[in-house]
Amino acid sequence: MKLRAIPFLAAVLVMAPVAVAGPKAPDKTAGKTPHSAAKPAKAKSKPAAPVTVESLLAGSRTAATKGEKELALRLAQSAIVADPARPGSYVALGDLYARAGEDEYARSYYEAALGIDPANAAALGAMKALDKPANATAANAAPNNSGP
Repeated sequence: MKLRAIPFLAAVLVMAPVAVAGPKAPDKTAGKTPHSAAKPAKAKSKPAAPVTVESLLAGSRTAATKGEKELALRLAQSAIVADPARPGSYVALGDLYARAGEDEYARSYYEAALGIDPANAAALGAMKALDKPANATAANAAPNNSGP
């Protein structure tokens, strides 16, 4: 089974916290009375939601819907990095490759999902879909006008 390499930097960037706190600015109101402070204190912002496999896969689906193929692939790959024992992430990545017409990559990810869960219905169904000839239904539906 040959898997496409997942760039380490992309996985780290997706899994890293949203913001890294810099050095704290000195308090300019130190030593002043409460009435002499020029600016009111800012409300603390809500902490960012943790990055989960579900959020990565949801982001991948959203990116694919918007036509952002590379982002969709990277997010699905990051979901695999986050939890390599979850077959659904492999199926999601396989689906992206299948829609892009890259059947060999799709098949390798479906096989990886089946290696984790041999009864995974999504992977089994996707493998069957890949095994069907692409134009078998179109050829059967088209009238044959080449005869006498």
